[in-house]
Amino acid sequence: MPSTYTNPVYPHYMADPFVLRHDGHYYAYGTAAPSADGWQFPVLHSPDLVHWEAAGYALPPIPGADQYWAPEVAFHDGRFYLYFSARGLDDRDHQLRVAVSDQPTGPFLDRGVVLTPDDPFTIDPHPFRDSDGQWYLFYARDFLTLDGEYRVGTGIVVDKLIDMETLAGDPQVVVRPHADWHLFQSERSMYGAVYEWHTIEGAAVRRHNGRYYCFYSGGAWERENYGVAYVVADHPLGPYHRPPEAATPLLKSVPGQVIGPGHNSFTTAPDGQEIVVYHGWDVERTARLMRIDRLTWDGDTPVLHAPTFTPQPIPWLK
Repeated sequence: MPSTYTNPVYPHYMADPFVLRHDGHYYAYGTAAPSADGWQFPVLHSPDLVHWEAAGYALPPIPGADQYWAPEVAFHDGRFYLYFSARGLDDRDHQLRVAVSDQPTGPFLDRGVVLTPDDPFTIDPHPFRDSDGQWYLFYARDFLTLDGEYRVGTGIVVDKLIDMETLAGDPQVVVRPHADWHLFQSERSMYGAVYEWHTIEGAAVRRHNGRYYCFYSGGAWERENYGVAYVVADHPLGPYHRPPEAATPLLKSVPGQVIGPGHNSFTTAPDGQEIVVYHGWDVERTARLMRIDRLTWDGDTPVLHAPTFTPQPIPWLK
């Protein structure tokens, strides 16, 4: 058994990777090209987070949809719920949807439900279960107003799930773009106007010492400025604040090695160690590839030991 691993841990395109730990096994879901017959979201399986094998595709094609992004899976009352966004249904842009399966590898059957019907654009759903059993859904939507230090662009909100297919309909702002490094595109034409468009997306929540850390990806997903920072709250619904040490990305590009690392999820290794799962472009920018590294804590401050590109120890395999 090898004592080290080297990123990336899977050689094929696997953007927005989400890892579910279930019954001692790991399942990864990501954004990638569909199968030859149109199935969406490749599923990977691993016994140890390091050695991954393809396990098919999660979602049969939905008639009318022409694009699918950022799957995440929640396990609740014996069933698996796949949250994702799809474009093209009813001539609309990306909207959040949910599909259900009895197995972590699928097939997941779309429930025909738009979770955010009043929003023109919603992506990157992240289901989060609190310690009391209550589920919440974090997701990204667009904001077209300049409110204080907030900038125009995509930001993250959170809403309570009444059940696994129904939101309460009262989304609360988690974080909106507020920094230069969040720039997605200058002079971007959107909604009939032109904006300096900034982006925050890809929520991933970790509870630590009774507080809620919402990690997010900011910037332009295909460029060097894409990276990961976080905000903190005392309740999943907020309010969230920005610690001074999170003003710059914890996870960012390493020139000549990894470009635009981000859109992370979290899981735990077999020995209980916290692991961040994320994608990053290869140097030639031919693919966004799945990578894993350690998350540790300096008191109440998260430390991401990432991105790595040299051999790393695998203590849980010793």
